[in-house]
Amino acid sequence: MFYREAGQFKTSYKADQAIFSITQDRFIVGLFLVVAFGVVPFLINDYWANAILIQFLVYAMAALGLNILTGYCGQVSLGTGGFMAVGAYASYKLVTSFPELNFILIILLSGGITAAVGMVFGLPSLRIKGFYLAVATLAAQFFLVWLFNKVGWFFNYSPTGMIVSPPREMFGYLITGAEAQPGARYLFCLSFVTIFALAAKNITRGRIGRSWMAIRDMDIAAELIGIRPLEAKLSAFAVSSFYIGIAGALYFNVWLGTAEPTEAFDINQSFFVLFIVIIGGLGSILGSFLGAAFMVLAPIGIKNLMVGVLGFDVSVAKHVELMMIGTLIILFLIVEPHGMARLWQILKEKLRRWPFPY
Repeated sequence: MFYREAGQFKTSYKADQAIFSITQDRFIVGLFLVVAFGVVPFLINDYWANAILIQFLVYAMAALGLNILTGYCGQVSLGTGGFMAVGAYASYKLVTSFPELNFILIILLSGGITAAVGMVFGLPSLRIKGFYLAVATLAAQFFLVWLFNKVGWFFNYSPTGMIVSPPREMFGYLITGAEAQPGARYLFCLSFVTIFALAAKNITRGRIGRSWMAIRDMDIAAELIGIRPLEAKLSAFAVSSFYIGIAGALYFNVWLGTAEPTEAFDINQSFFVLFIVIIGGLGSILGSFLGAAFMVLAPIGIKNLMVGVLGFDVSVAKHVELMMIGTLIILFLIVEPHGMARLWQILKEKLRRWPFPY
């Protein structure tokens, strides 16, 4: 009843092609952004920043990148953790080698370096696809982690092999380092995710996005109608890796502050981001956020229930948490294989017709 489109007339192509063409959608998104930018920074504390919000934003950014590659272009990748490591180590080398360089530019350059690396490892997609491409990207994952672990130049020959983000300021507020305020770190990540989510939505709605989806649906037919597989696939790898590289730079600098490749960027990271995309919905920008929220909040809720309410030991609760998360993922994929974005779409259709029968 309150989600009806009756009376909302489109009088131009621009209005008809708007991202949020319904007034209710614009109101909901606008209200959400007002709360996220204007209310949450004044209420946030260290726990909410580190355990929930910044973690959610970082993984949402990584999921956006993987969704562009896998959901929109149909190229399976298991190397997300390795590409996040490229972004993290690129930002570390830039921030230590050029201490006066603007930190926003450092994050963007880290994404650009990761995009170049992603294009190199995306070259096999021109000859192979499916399971074989997944194996090739898995090889990239292992190679990149090994490289950052063994070559001392990447971690400035630190005896421990770890990298530590030095304190950096933006607009007079510390963004990185132990003294950084949670509100400033949260706003920095939120700004990046908001801008690049809007950019991803526009890219996927344009010519480049249509070429990706044509390659995904049937690459031979796409080539016959004039789409160049080389351009489409490599552009998908570049844009995807750019997003994932930014996520890796934020993951290292703003969220953790320190990192070690075999622990912070192992194969578990690749599978974690892949689960986010599958649960949220392949080929959906909104699905990247819904999947990230599920994968971040579900373990926290289960752990609090097991330890705080039921009184289980922490080690036992951890094992039960893994079992329950796996079970929830399987059940969810059985109930709705197209992810949480599809459930939201179904709910909107029901709201449009309520209380009338189908």
